Amino acid sequence: MSQHETPTTAFILSLIAGVLILLSGILTSVWFMNGGYSFNYGNGGMMNGYGGMMGGFSGMMTGYQNMMSGLGVHSSYMTGFSIIGLIAGILVMIGAIMLNARPSEHTTWGAVIIAFSVISFLGMGGFWIGALLGIAGGAVALAWRPRSATNQA
Repeated sequence: MSQHETPTTAFILSLIAGVLILLSGILTSVWFMNGGYSFNYGNGGMMNGYGGMMGGFSGMMTGYQNMMSGLGVHSSYMTGFSIIGLIAGILVMIGAIMLNARPSEHTTWGAVIIAFSVISFLGMGGFWIGALLGIAGGAVALAWRPRSATNQA
């Protein structure tokens, strides 16, 4: 048995979560550092579908910005929250990579993945799906048991 078992499902879920959290952190950083300008591509021609797609993103981000400003949170705070999202995304990705590299420490890395996935909700949580995938991946990592250990018991 020279081949080591790894928690593949937990690794894949956590890695995708880390990428989504990091991506949303980058987008929200750019968004709030630039003042939250909306995308406006007009209403006609071949670009209407593209403008509609970007308008959907703009509407989502504007809604998030309005919600946070309604709570008394200003743009400088939102930049801080997006930086928290960046850091959380990086740490979830590191947790996923370490989970794959050191499967014997699956409980430690699963807990790290869950903790930083929850923290990532401050920075929009990887469009929220990233944080949910991270929590699921961390939970799978915590519950994972190698087959050889379960066969011996």
